[in-house]
Amino acid sequence: MVRKLTKTEGWLALAGLAGILLLVILISLLLGSVIISPRDLLKSEILWQIRLPRVILAALVGLLLSISGVVLQGILRNPLADPYILGISSGGAVGAAISISLGANFVVFGISSVPATAFFFSLLAVFIVYKLSQVAGRAAPETLILSGVALAAFASAILSLLIIINGNLQAIYFWLLGSLSSATWGNVITVIPYALLGGGTAYFFSKELNALLLGEEMAITLGVEVENTRLILIAAASLMTAAAVSVSGLIGFVGLIVPHWIRLMVGPNHRMLIPFSAFSGMILMVAADLISRTILSPMEIPIGIIMALVGAPFFLYLLRRRRVEGK
Repeated sequence: MVRKLTKTEGWLALAGLAGILLLVILISLLLGSVIISPRDLLKSEILWQIRLPRVILAALVGLLLSISGVVLQGILRNPLADPYILGISSGGAVGAAISISLGANFVVFGISSVPATAFFFSLLAVFIVYKLSQVAGRAAPETLILSGVALAAFASAILSLLIIINGNLQAIYFWLLGSLSSATWGNVITVIPYALLGGGTAYFFSKELNALLLGEEMAITLGVEVENTRLILIAAASLMTAAAVSVSGLIGFVGLIVPHWIRLMVGPNHRMLIPFSAFSGMILMVAADLISRTILSPMEIPIGIIMALVGAPFFLYLLRRRRVEGK
């Protein structure tokens, strides 16, 4: 049984998470293939040109994926849902593969061709999934999930075909594994509005998300416009996930295990879930990025591999714990 936190305890816990985040960020800025001494930190070109934008981008990606996971788990009433369940990752992968295969080289609002194309195809995939799942103007959670699975299978086939035809396996595969090695200040500036708008929208609708947990009929009784709310929140979650995918590739488990773990800690109230998940996601991603670039330095491991190695066993532990507690 999860004990409900008081308002004071909630603020203290958030302050603790903020402190942990600052500590992890500081360590991440100091360590890498080149270790920077604390005295020379602010004077280092490596800090301002490479590490700081990368660390900030890692935190933003963690925030985007975590909040997206909270929102989609609430909308779909499925604690095993993640930000990629609506075909966002599949669409982004196809877009990136097309851009890499064609050798496209253009810039849109400061974003290069691969992330820009991935962003567009991610949103296109969500749009297709939502339209396919609509029946009489209504999209049921079960139909959304099934449509997302079907589109993911179709996109996987297209992706395999592109790799076979083009033969540029290494570049495409490296993007699919997820990496922040190409982080720039331009990426950071581009992603910040999605974090602010998406996170703000999710928190604004936290009351409606709480109502949806009780079922659609009960939510309607409580005055929630279910279909409009679902559409707005799906759009917000999709934009956040597409933004994350466009700058980092495919990084799994963040939007799955973070909301699930925080829900076990603080309960299902989205007014608590959203900020706690945001801070936890940022901590996790900054730490994972630090490990990815230091554990086998100077060689860098794609961050998607780190998250899979950590996330899969951890998620199995959560499932086991939930099953034991349910007995």
